[in-house]
Amino acid sequence: MKIRRILLILILALAAILRIWKLDSVPVSLFGDEVDVGYQAYSILTTGKDYMGNIALFYVNSIADKKAPLYSYLAAPAVAMFGISPLGVRLPAAIFGVLGVLLIFGVVKLLTNETIGLIAAILLAVSPWHIQFSRWGLEHTLMLSLFLAGVYFFLKGLSQNKWLLISSVCFSLTPYAYHAGKIFLPLILIVILILFWQEVKKISKGYLMASFLIIAIIAGSIIISSTLGKSAERFNSLSVWSDSRNTGEIGFDRVRDSQMFAPFGRLFHNKVTLLLGKIEENYFHAFSTEFLFVRGDTNLRHSILQNGEFYRYQLFFLIVGLIFLTVKIPNQKYKLFIISWLLLAPFPAMVTTEGGGHAARLFFMLVPLIIIIAIGIYYSYLVLGKKLKNVYLLGIVLLFSLSFIFYQHNYWIHYPWDSERWWQAGFKEVIQSTVKEGKKYEKVIISQADEPALLFFLGWSQYPPAEFQQKYPLVKESLEGIGEVSKLDKYYFPPIGYGIGLYELGSVLPPKTLYLATFKEINLDLIREPERVPQDIKLIKSITYPSGAPAFYLFEKVI
Repeated sequence: MKIRRILLILILALAAILRIWKLDSVPVSLFGDEVDVGYQAYSILTTGKDYMGNIALFYVNSIADKKAPLYSYLAAPAVAMFGISPLGVRLPAAIFGVLGVLLIFGVVKLLTNETIGLIAAILLAVSPWHIQFSRWGLEHTLMLSLFLAGVYFFLKGLSQNKWLLISSVCFSLTPYAYHAGKIFLPLILIVILILFWQEVKKISKGYLMASFLIIAIIAGSIIISSTLGKSAERFNSLSVWSDSRNTGEIGFDRVRDSQMFAPFGRLFHNKVTLLLGKIEENYFHAFSTEFLFVRGDTNLRHSILQNGEFYRYQLFFLIVGLIFLTVKIPNQKYKLFIISWLLLAPFPAMVTTEGGGHAARLFFMLVPLIIIIAIGIYYSYLVLGKKLKNVYLLGIVLLFSLSFIFYQHNYWIHYPWDSERWWQAGFKEVIQSTVKEGKKYEKVIISQADEPALLFFLGWSQYPPAEFQQKYPLVKESLEGIGEVSKLDKYYFPPIGYGIGLYELGSVLPPKTLYLATFKEINLDLIREPERVPQDIKLIKSITYPSGAPAFYLFEKVI
């Protein structure tokens, strides 16, 4: 018992190191959604409202969309201590990531045994999928930890009813962390109720009624709001039925049928068949080796692309784990619960555009897969003869170590440079330089040719949220040569996607104006070729990516 406790402490220490070490520099920068979280937390701290001026109950309003509110509130203390910074925004996610390792141990211990619980804990501690989402300042580890806590206290509560109240609170807060919880939670709660109905009937009526009311009021409110209220806009914009390509795809298939003189084209090619096909494809792609073990999510914020969401050696133990799950786990209800969890986990992703390879929306899949792999490792060892057990352990340690070492090399050495544009590096430096240099100018124009820049300006300048709440929507003003722009004090934001070429800047820029340009619109490396700068403008400063490639430029007009 003492040895296992020490092992658990060591596993948690390893999990903490992998999630907190260099959190301020890897990933290389806060990307837009993280800056949004930081500014929301800053606004909540200073005004008690989101930065749009609303009291955030079911969602926080942002410039881009509506987000689940819980993480922004929980990030507020860290932002109060460390400011809008990588550490301030990401530290809560890292902490919940470590907590998730502890919780998976507790859940798996109750579902199987303590040894498998320890194996599951170490697997989650070093999981590329879990580490990736523990090191960015969003809500995924919070969501998973809340759900794991709900499962843990529910299992405990079947014998000690008092724990059911904590379980209900944890379950109920899950959809407040991330939108995927709004779909997954009702489905899995129905499964739990069906599987454990006999045990539920034995629960004290007081605890049962209190638990039901907690879930109905807290979770029910946000789920209904997301279905009927304004926060449904976010889901609708991502759903497969809102994909703007649908009409074109249906029309193209019907034209092909007509060219081939095929009858009943409308029967085979319509909105229903198209949507069902996309949902089916998303669902099964989530279980593909391409996603789980080869490439992972192709979004470089979601994975490093050097391996899948799991280490490749774990595929073998996933297969044998499924076999051992069916023949070795004696409790049929626990067995069906793990399988149901796995089968329902892709539901939030499968109804969204390209959701089958979206590691964030599929995050609920991680835990049941880890449990099955842990079962595979444990029972594979037990079925071997004495002479083979040592060889088996040596092989496991070797595979584990090599996979982990190569992953760590790729993560710390290659990934920062490979992903620098995905993490929108350079915005912090260029906004802070713009604010500093901008004091000398009457106007400051911040280009949005590459990315919407207003949010980065608000976050990295720590613009007072109370003032922004009063001034948003921003006033519009026409600038000669540019057209209608949004204005915030002396700062001007042209339309998103609008850029000015290097050789047109001199004729377009007003006098006494600082212009923040993106590399995308200039499309020249002025660090290596400064002589390419025209005589009618002056290059004030260049901002680079961590790799040294140019990211932004600051210009003024030469008078």
